[in-house]
This record gives sequence, C-alpha cells and structure tokens, in this order.
Amino acid sequence: MSWFPTLTPAMNDTPAPRFADASVVPTAQRQAQVVAALARIVPQSAILARDEDTRPYECDALSAYRQLPMAVVIPDTEEQVCAILRACCELDVPVVARGAGTSLSGGAMPHGAGVVLSLARFKRILELDPRSRTARVEPGVRNLAISEAAAPHKLYYAPDPSSQIACTIGGNVAENSGGVHCLKYGLTIHNVLRVRAVTIEGEIVEFGSAAPDAPGLDLLALMVGSEGMLSVITEVTVKLIPRPVLARALMASFDDVRRAGDAVANIIAAGIIPAGLEMMDRKAVVAVEQFVHAGYDLDAAAILLAESDGTPEEVEEEIGRMQEVLRANGATAIRVSESEAERQLFWSGRKNAFPAAGRISPDYYCMDGTIPRRKIGAMLEAITGMEERYALRCMNVFHAGDGNLHPLILFDANDPDEWHRAEAFGSEILELCVAFGGTITGEHGVGVEKISAMIVQFSREECAAFESVKAAFDVPGLLNPGKMIPTLVRCVEYGKLSLRSGQMAFADGPRF
Repeated sequence: MSWFPTLTPAMNDTPAPRFADASVVPTAQRQAQVVAALARIVPQSAILARDEDTRPYECDALSAYRQLPMAVVIPDTEEQVCAILRACCELDVPVVARGAGTSLSGGAMPHGAGVVLSLARFKRILELDPRSRTARVEPGVRNLAISEAAAPHKLYYAPDPSSQIACTIGGNVAENSGGVHCLKYGLTIHNVLRVRAVTIEGEIVEFGSAAPDAPGLDLLALMVGSEGMLSVITEVTVKLIPRPVLARALMASFDDVRRAGDAVANIIAAGIIPAGLEMMDRKAVVAVEQFVHAGYDLDAAAILLAESDGTPEEVEEEIGRMQEVLRANGATAIRVSESEAERQLFWSGRKNAFPAAGRISPDYYCMDGTIPRRKIGAMLEAITGMEERYALRCMNVFHAGDGNLHPLILFDANDPDEWHRAEAFGSEILELCVAFGGTITGEHGVGVEKISAMIVQFSREECAAFESVKAAFDVPGLLNPGKMIPTLVRCVEYGKLSLRSGQMAFADGPRF
C-alpha cells in the first residue's frame, strides 16, 4: 500500500527528521469524507479534525517523531469502536489506536492520512473478583488503578512500569510492558488471561480465557506485544496476586561496573530470584539523588537495587544469601531497608530516573534492548566508549535481572546535529545488543523507532513471516501501518546504507 510514511533511517548522511513525511497529508475533500463517516457513529464533539485540536496526539513519549493525524475520534462504547473500524476499512483509512501516549518507541505516532482512535474514555474496572483473583478492565484503565482497586482485598497487579501512574493497561498489552518487579512475577504476557478486541472489519474477537488454559492455538501470546497492528483492544482480564507479608529492599554499591554486572549474573546463578533486581550507573545515581534524595551512594560506579518478599523468615534468608553473593563480587557497601518507607524511598529513585534525566538535559533519548546478564558490564563499558565518539552523555538504568537495559542518551533537540548523533548512538547500542546475543527491544516495542534495527536482527524470511501474521488479522494493512515490520524497500535502502557507512553490517554481509 502507499500509506506508509517514510522516515529517514539512522546513520544517514543527513540528520533524521523530527517529523514524519510531510507528503502524507490528506486533501480537504478526503478529510471531510472521513469526518462525515465518523459523525454518523459518534457525536461531533467526539471528533477532532482541526490542526490545533489534533496537535496533542501528534506523537507519543518519543516526541522526536511527530505526525498530525487526519482526525481523532474518541468513542464511548465497544459498539462505536466496531462501527468506526468498519467505516475506516470501507474507506481505506489507516487507524492508530491510542491509550495514554506514554509509549517510548513511536508506536502510537499517528498516520498523516489516518485516524487516531483514542480509548481514553474506556477507563472502567468492569469486575474485580477477589476469589478468582482476577480483574476485568477496559483498556483505558491506568496500570496503578488496578492495584489501587485491589488493595482492600490485599491483592495487586504485578507488572509495574515506571509510568504506571499514567500508562494504561491497553498500552501495556500492546507493548508487553514490564517493570521493576517483573523478574519474579513476569511481564504483561504472564499476567494477562484474556483479551477482547475488534478487528479492522469491525468483528469482535476474544483471545485466551479466564480459565487456566484456553482451547486451540495460543493466540493470546500473539496479541500481547502486537503494538496495535492486529486488532484494537476493548477489554482485558488480568491476574491479581496476594500482597506479600513483608518486602525489604537491598542497595549495594560497586566501584566497578563489571563487578556489578557480574554480581547480577551470579545472584541468578545461585538460584536466587529476587522480586526485583535493578542496576544504575554513576551518572544515573547522581542525577536521581539530586532529584529524589533517596540516599544513594554518590561515590559508587554502579549500584544494585534488589528486593526480597515473602514471609519474614523467607525474606531474611534470601537477603542473607544475596549479601553473600554481593560481597563475594566486590560490593563496597550494602544497605538493607529497615522500614516500608525506606524500601519505597530506595525504589522511588529508580522509578524517577527518567524525570531526573529531564532535569539535567533539554532532551533525552531512551533506548530499550535486552542482553544476556553476563554481558551487562561489557555493555556499560562499550557505552562509555560510545559517549566519547558521539560526544554525548548517557545515563544507564537496567532491569538487570532479565538483562533489559534503558540507556538515556542526553541531547538537545534544538541542535539537529545532536539529534543525529543521539539517534546514531542508539542504533549502535541496538547493534551491540544483537551482537551480544540479545534483542533490539525488551518492553518498549519497535514502533517507528526500531524498524531499521529489525533488519539488523531478523532475516528477510523472518520479516516476511511477520508480515504474513499481520495479513492474517489485518488483510488491508490499515491497523498501525508503517510500524514494527520493515518494508522490502526499507530493507534494500538500509542494506545500501550499511555498505556505504560501514555500519550495520554482519560478518557475512548485510542480510538485505
């Protein structure tokens, strides 16, 4: 189709644009046609079409890429969602579903000739069953709101992204979001039982079951992390778990990043699975401490935050075992929280790493990749070298227990050259993730940010298989087009770019 906006790939001869292709603009006649079709489904007040009204929807949290949509529609009911999708399918209009817009890979960036379908009004908790330990919610419900509603029953929803105060469960499902406590309790995929959604043809479909298992193929796993490319989510059933009797956090300092990385691998190798295991380098520690005053060690090259939960006896035993491993790996200092308030303070620093970066830099570019735990130290050392080459600072925070890294590259978006260097910096980090045996994403998705990186990780045949899966659900290719899966044209262009720049090449040459 001709709907895909063209974004200049990283490492080009000129800086990548901060906006999508300006040529993808609908005519006034086309816009009027689409708006008229939508007005037959929802009130006029639920449709936004003027530039000043659609401007808040032009990007998600990756604001480097922006595109004004042709229109925004804000339905109230599932029936309206079905009708909207049928109308867009008949008119051949691209549709991008949107939650809170906290995604960090451009997954919710609009299409210039398409409609943004906002699910902001779908924010009801439909049912909370403490006996079955489940909650049935609409996609616009905030992540944290589920735990708040379950708290009277001494239950909570485990996945806890740093943006949990604002991000929605529908977006969490679309991106398979994680969080600091997902090492022990799993990602979104491990905590969702059922998804109800609508196809581009307006058909309601359900994946999974409230029961422990569902008949047939496990299509629920396919839906989680599909980034809005297969259907539009209208309802989610999640698992709730009991709050632990006790939780204590441990903070360990290291004078060398490799020792800290080795300690992470050795904790897991010792058979210890903490509730959370996070790592921050010195730059992140200093920035966060100035912002939160969590009592972090400013002299440490890196700190580890680990949490143990369970009965008092289980917590004491696990904390003791972790301290042994940490000391054996060169920890220079270890502190254990003595109260719930102190435990929360330890974690508040980690959860505020992103806003802390915003206090010390005009802009930051948050990358997301995953590597084997044993490579954490090597990755941090490599990033230090990249800082020198690109003349940019980088704060590093990790979901260290599962090797999911979040480098925060600091730059000034008002300087096009700095944005070019920041994007190139991020691309090199993703290359190295693949070279280390990891992946180009952990929980932020691919979106528009990592389309070129898909070519680094996956072969033409693998990308074709992804296209086949999308086509099975979305025959016209209208749901969130131009995201996640690279087109053949992009593959060829990127292969030429690899040869020209000497970057992004494999040992056996470019794949495309």
